Amino acid sequence: MVKVGASRLTLQDFDEIINKGGKVELAAAALEKVDASHQFLKNFSSQKLIYGINTGFGPMAQYKVSEENVLQLQYNLIRSHSSGSGKLMPAHLAKAVMVARLSNLIQGFSGIHTELVELLREMINKNVCPCIFEHGGVGASGDLVQLAHLGLNLIGEGEVIYEDKVQPTAEVFKRLGIKPLKVHIREGLSVINGTSAMTGVGMLNIIQAKKLLHWSITLSAMTNEIMEAYDDHYSYELNIVKHHKGQNQVASIFRDILKDSKMIRSRSEHLYNPDNIKHDVFEDKVQEYYSLRCVTQVLGPVYDTICQTEKIVTDELNSVNDNPVVDVASHNIFHGGNFHGDYVSLEMDKLKIAITKLSMLSERQLNYLLNDKLNQKFPPFVNLGVLGFNFGMQGMQFTATSTVAENQTLSFPMYVHSISNNNDNQDIVSMGCNSALMAKRVIDNSFEVLAIQAMTVLQAIDYLKCVPRLATSTLSIYKELRAVFPKFVEDLPKYKELEIVKSYFENSDLPATLG
Repeated sequence: MVKVGASRLTLQDFDEIINKGGKVELAAAALEKVDASHQFLKNFSSQKLIYGINTGFGPMAQYKVSEENVLQLQYNLIRSHSSGSGKLMPAHLAKAVMVARLSNLIQGFSGIHTELVELLREMINKNVCPCIFEHGGVGASGDLVQLAHLGLNLIGEGEVIYEDKVQPTAEVFKRLGIKPLKVHIREGLSVINGTSAMTGVGMLNIIQAKKLLHWSITLSAMTNEIMEAYDDHYSYELNIVKHHKGQNQVASIFRDILKDSKMIRSRSEHLYNPDNIKHDVFEDKVQEYYSLRCVTQVLGPVYDTICQTEKIVTDELNSVNDNPVVDVASHNIFHGGNFHGDYVSLEMDKLKIAITKLSMLSERQLNYLLNDKLNQKFPPFVNLGVLGFNFGMQGMQFTATSTVAENQTLSFPMYVHSISNNNDNQDIVSMGCNSALMAKRVIDNSFEVLAIQAMTVLQAIDYLKCVPRLATSTLSIYKELRAVFPKFVEDLPKYKELEIVKSYFENSDLPATLG
C-alpha cells in the first residue's frame, strides 16, 4: 500500500503501484488540506473574476461566463479538448498518468472537491485505465488533450481500458459501483491543466532505463569475460582518477560481476611478464577495442543522466503544476505557468540520447562478437552449425542494426521544437508528452537490441564450452536466460525467442545497484 499525500512519492513507489499492482491510500491530513482548499476557493471566488471559474480559457479568458453556466463551462472544457488521435497509450502508461495527476491534486492547491482525488484512487486501485491518445498535447498549458481524455472518463463518458479491453466508461463504472465525478467549481480545468501525462510516462521511462543500464553493464561484462579481456580497464585505480560518479559506479558494478571469473586476465601476469616480451609481434591485442575497454566511460554518463532525470521528474511528480494556484495560507490565488512542461521535456530528450548511446554500444559489442575477423575467436555470426549451410545469428544482426539506426533518428530533441498555437497565447511550448513518448520508443527499441546481444553471448559461451570458468554472477545469468532461450544449431525462426528474452529484460526487477 502506497500512501499518497503523506510524503514525497518516489520512483520505487511508482514501480510498486504500476508494475507490482500496489494499491494507493490517501493520507487523511492531505484530504483535509484538499477540502480546506476547496472551501477557501468557494468562498473566495464569490463576486470575483477568476480565470477558469467564470471566464473562458486561454485566449478567450477576456469573456465572462454567466453564473448559471459556470459548472457547464467545466464540462465543455473537458469535452472540447478530448480531441486526441493516434495510438492509445497502453494501460500501464494511462495508469501512470492517473497516479501523477493524483499526486498533483493531493497537494491541496487546486480548489477541487475531495471527490476528485477519491475517484482517481478508486480507478487506480480497480485498474480502470483511461483511454488516452498519444497525439494531441503540446505540453504548454500542460498535457491538455491527454488529460482531457482522463477528464472525460472521470465524468463517466468515453471509453476506458478494463480487463485488457476498451469498454464504455459508463458500463464499467456501473458494473464496479463507481460514481462519476460531479463538477463543483473548477474540477474540469484542474484535471486537464498540468504536466501529468508527460510526468507519468517519464517516471516509467526512468524505471525501464535503469533496467536497460543494468543489463547493458551485465552484457558488457559478459562480453569482456568471454573475450578473456584484461581487468585493468574497469579497475578501481584507473577509474577513480576520473572524477565522475557514474563512471566509478559502473566500474564498481563491473568488478562485482566479474570478481571470481576464471576467464578475465591480469595484465601484470600476462603482459608485464618478461617471458612475454620476447616476441616482435604479439598474437593477443595489447588493448581491447573501445566497445570492450571503454564501457565505464560510455555508460558512466548514461548512469549520471538517469540519476539527474530521476531527480527532476520526481520533483515534477511531487509539484503543483495546476494553474491558477489556490493558496489557502496567503488567502490568495496566483496565476502563472506551473503547467509548462519544459523540465520534463528536456530531461526526456537527455534520457533518450543517453539510451540511444547505450544501444549503440550494445550494437558495437554485438558486431564484434559476430565478426570473426575482429574477434578472431568465434566462427562467423557465432554459427554453431555448418559454415555456409547454417547462418547462426546473421539474420538477427540486421534487426539490431536497423533498430539502432531508428534510435539515432529519434534522438533529435523535441525540447527545441516549439510551434506557437492557441491563437498565439501558447507562443512557446515544451512538447513534453511527445518527448516522453519518443523516449519510451527509444527505450523499447533498446531492449530489442540488448536481447539480440544476450542471445549472441549465450551462443558464444556454448561455442567456447566455458561455463565452468564463468563468474558466479554471469553463470547465474547464463542459466536464467538459457531457461527461456535454449541453445540452437539448426536454422529456425528466432523472432518469438527474441520477444521472450526482451520481455524477460523488461519485466525484471528494478535494480538495487543503480540506486
